[in-house]
Amino acid sequence: MTDLSLNDAIENIYASLIADNAGLEEHIVALKAAMAREGIKEATFEPVRLAQNNRQGRKLMQAFFKKRGVTVVFAA
Repeated sequence: MTDLSLNDAIENIYASLIADNAGLEEHIVALKAAMAREGIKEATFEPVRLAQNNRQGRKLMQAFFKKRGVTVVFAA
């Protein structure tokens, strides 16, 4: 696995969410590694780019990622 930048890791997660979560677990691991390398504590996502851009979808995403050690916040 190559070391992805934080932005590349987030883009891969957007692509995975659009593709019915294909490869999502691997992308979360890559995101977590990129966050550690860059000293980032929270991953910021744009709600408009999510497959389910509603409160329930955002809360589900936050819970899913939190179980895997990634804190998710959403851009305003």
